[in-house]
Amino acid sequence: MQYLMLIMEHRDRRQQRKPGRAEAERAQMTAWGETLARRGISKASESLKTLLSGVRITMRDGARAVVDGPFAESKEVVGGFFLLECDSKEEAVAIAGECPAAEWAIVELREVGPCDNP
Repeated sequence: MQYLMLIMEHRDRRQQRKPGRAEAERAQMTAWGETLARRGISKASESLKTLLSGVRITMRDGARAVVDGPFAESKEVVGGFFLLECDSKEEAVAIAGECPAAEWAIVELREVGPCDNP
């Protein structure tokens, strides 16, 4: 089973970090991600840039709307993700619990599958 693990950060957190903290966090996450890849669990992972580089697109009644970030209504943003291959939800939860980002962010775990299946 595949699970998408989202790293959810408060939208202003990255700007409020102390000097050197960003590098330390990135090093922790990179090392942890490399360990998961060696174990064959991580199929993909990436960090995401800030909301300033984001764009939201909607299509309503044939009209496309494009809104540049940042998005005022966002309190939390996806800071990055891991695509995991696990044997069970319990294994995915255990792996997510090991994620260093759980110390400073919310780790959200979602099973990959059809969105119309409750």
